[in-house]
Amino acid sequence: MFILKRQDVEISSVQNPKREQQIPVLKYQDQTFRLISVFDVNQAEEAKTFWKDLTDNQGKFCVLLQEDNRHSVWGRFRLEQLGDGGDEASPVAFVQACLLILQAVYFDVEELLGGRQAKLFQQEIANALQTRQIPEVTSPKAMEQLLKVDPLGNFKAPSWAEQHLIAILQEIYRIGKDFFGNTNFAEELKDILADMPDGDRQGFLAWLKQSTLGKQWG
Repeated sequence: MFILKRQDVEISSVQNPKREQQIPVLKYQDQTFRLISVFDVNQAEEAKTFWKDLTDNQGKFCVLLQEDNRHSVWGRFRLEQLGDGGDEASPVAFVQACLLILQAVYFDVEELLGGRQAKLFQQEIANALQTRQIPEVTSPKAMEQLLKVDPLGNFKAPSWAEQHLIAILQEIYRIGKDFFGNTNFAEELKDILADMPDGDRQGFLAWLKQSTLGKQWG
């Protein structure tokens, strides 16, 4: 694991063969890395904590790039992996955060609107995620299981890529707004994620902020 400066590396981009998307690629000592998360310049400690968690606790081979205007974490991959999707799984912490959000909104529906509405919410979110072809959400039963697991406990997190996380959060936001008639639940994000380790939480919030969802959740 390395902490690098901008002058230490070469940054370019390559075309994702599966989607019309340019993927940032960092090169260092004949190795290639792809972007995992970006942090503001004043989030140096959060970036370092997130990077250390990936390397020390999750066994990832990552670099932390420190620039004048931001900090970013990059994970090692091989360019030939781009076509097979094997490199696209998001950090486990991001998946855990999405599950915490899903469960929190579901439980709010149950508490505020009752069991019948909670069942309808479960059905609607399951149908929406099936329609958007989210892996491991292949049936209402699978959704029921996701609503029961402890996201921060000892379970095998789904292998969701970034586009899956974005789709999941878009559907939670859309369906939640339909049920509650407002988006107040999206403003409770920090409370929902309060039990996550600080580095994981800050990493996820930084990713969320710079994603297309930044204006919805927060």
